[in-house]
Amino acid sequence: MPKTAIPDSISVEAPIERLLSPFQQFAKRSTAGGIVLLACAIVALLWANSPLADAYFRLWNTPVEVRFGNLINLNKPLLLWINDGLMAIFFFLVGMEIKRELLVGELASFKKASLSVAAAIGGMVAPALIYTALNWGTENLRGWGIPMATDIAFALGALALLGTRAPTALKVFLTALAIVDDLGAVLVIAIFYTENLKIGFLGYALLVWGLMIGANRLGVRSALAYFLMGLVMWFFMLKSGVHATVAGVLAAMAIPVRSRIDPAHYVRCVREYLGRFEKPYTEAQIILDSEQQSAVEAIERASLRVQSPLQRLEHQLHYPVAFLIMPIFALANAGVALGGDAAIQWDSRVIWGVVLGLLLGKPIGIVGASWLAVRLGIAQLPRGIGWVHLWGVGFLAGIGFTMALFIAQLAFAKEALDLAKIGILLGSALSGAIGFTLLSRWTKPQPELD
Repeated sequence: MPKTAIPDSISVEAPIERLLSPFQQFAKRSTAGGIVLLACAIVALLWANSPLADAYFRLWNTPVEVRFGNLINLNKPLLLWINDGLMAIFFFLVGMEIKRELLVGELASFKKASLSVAAAIGGMVAPALIYTALNWGTENLRGWGIPMATDIAFALGALALLGTRAPTALKVFLTALAIVDDLGAVLVIAIFYTENLKIGFLGYALLVWGLMIGANRLGVRSALAYFLMGLVMWFFMLKSGVHATVAGVLAAMAIPVRSRIDPAHYVRCVREYLGRFEKPYTEAQIILDSEQQSAVEAIERASLRVQSPLQRLEHQLHYPVAFLIMPIFALANAGVALGGDAAIQWDSRVIWGVVLGLLLGKPIGIVGASWLAVRLGIAQLPRGIGWVHLWGVGFLAGIGFTMALFIAQLAFAKEALDLAKIGILLGSALSGAIGFTLLSRWTKPQPELD
């Protein structure tokens, strides 16, 4: 059958595509998420210390009520809707990343995971011990979990700025370390920052989680079905006293990871449907005929079935989380009035517990635990990675920011919270600057592969 090429005019870039192209190119950069997050944190700080500071704090304390008859009645400040609601989606994405790494990634086997797990544990324990030592016997001891966290977006963004100076193995190591760190932070939140536990509501939440796992076993692949069940579980978790964001991680663990059809079958199907679709093209034809439309729909169905639901959701949520949810969280939580009492309390144990936990605890814990694991023979350094690289990554892991701010909100009320925020911002900035400087001096550009 003769073939006629599709006219070039059909593929001409639309004006809206030309308009959005610079933003799309920026979003694809590995540093983009960290840049937007940093910008929102700076805006929050400037806003909270400007003549419009009252408007900043009033905005996040605006009451927002959701009511559904007598069945549902939730009345919370806007800040808590962000921290309990929007951040549940962030934790859902974190949960899917953890599940993927445990099944097919760097945490899928003991040999692969041993170094990252050891480093992550050391990087959580040492900062917590430093904070605890400085705040022992005080009412602010509750904040020990704050410096344990690593902000994966900022840490990987800083590493990406090194370009070819950062070996691929180093990026893989930092990614795996940060994911284990996230898992540790989730466990800390669930176990140590839960108050007034209500067993009944927790039981309902776990029951819904069981239904989600059952749906997975039955072969349910509808994202809508899991969303609705996850929403119900989130509500019960919120009422139970366990932080609602834990529901996001549990929901992620119930998302199917297997595809309906294998890649080989998909290739055969697509070739068959393309054969049905292909026919001579004429200038007069501006829409598809019924046979072509059926072929396109069949290809779409096959494309959905060859993708793992977990992989598809992870891809779909990446940009909304990176460029909407996390920036909103930073804007709402990073603002602290530096002209208040917190600004003159530089002898505060909270501030220095967080700063030293991030700045010293993270690198010492990561390198120390890694050295011990290698010394005991349960792990080995990846090829091309030396101890100087691990020191640099250890400092980058001291960028706590997002998760640290989140735990601080759970640990403290207003005054201590402001002190913790100052410690987080100062410790993260110093850690990131030192880590980037060390790696830029200690590494050399790697040859790029063709």
